[in-house]
Amino acid sequence: MANNVGSLPIIPATRGDDIHNIDHMHDADLVLFMAGNQFMVMEELMGEFRQDNPDIKRIFYETLPPGLELKQILAGGALFGEKLIDVMPDIYTSVTEDAVNKLRERDLEDRSFVYLHNRIVLMIPEGNPMGISAVNDLGRDDITISQPGELEDISIYIHEMYKEAGGEALLRRIMDEKRAEGTTILTVVHHRETPLRLVKGTADTGPVWATEVINARNEGVKVEMLDPGEGLDQRDKVNYFITKLKGSGNPENADRFLDFITSEKARNIYSSYGFVPHGQ
Repeated sequence: MANNVGSLPIIPATRGDDIHNIDHMHDADLVLFMAGNQFMVMEELMGEFRQDNPDIKRIFYETLPPGLELKQILAGGALFGEKLIDVMPDIYTSVTEDAVNKLRERDLEDRSFVYLHNRIVLMIPEGNPMGISAVNDLGRDDITISQPGELEDISIYIHEMYKEAGGEALLRRIMDEKRAEGTTILTVVHHRETPLRLVKGTADTGPVWATEVINARNEGVKVEMLDPGEGLDQRDKVNYFITKLKGSGNPENADRFLDFITSEKARNIYSSYGFVPHGQ
């Protein structure tokens, strides 16, 4: 991948838990840039994939926000500490069709399709100490929000939820006024930062994927899910796209991964973590 180091996006140094097998990025049998909100699924998913494909031994994969991964692809790499990650992924997944269109415009898309769905909920501390009962409560002066930033594609759906709940006024209140007041705090990797903030008491709530609350509770984190309901949770709009990229190093193995991701095994794994496989 051609790149200009000075213009490359920066992967935060604290995100080592979202970069796997970096020592094999240049000799990998498969390179995956997976939308970060699937991080809890990956160990089991990779185990099953390797079992079905024992000759694919070295897999380098990321579970970063898909917006950051897209910047990485388009820029020809990214900087992670002192390391340059300059490998073209075989597979990229996102939660917006716009990301796929940008790859298509650059003639980087080989093929893509929807394979998964999710929904937006509010993560709150166990016991709901601030008495949050609806999305509109996030406009309150006394509520501090852990809010996904613009590099996180989930923010697109969250903004829509805010507008549907309280119009442009609520969106402006949360994203402009409360940011200026210090009661909306942006995240870089929300699925890592929001549970920590809630436990430490530096935030009172945060909009997240439903799967992330399930995962946090499974890990013993004392949080709860406040469900805004089918009218607001964006379930009918949240489509996960998987794309095979042109010019990558392992096109045949990429095809095998695409076949696997739609298999009954993979669908069952995703379902067990709260995702909704496409067509289910």
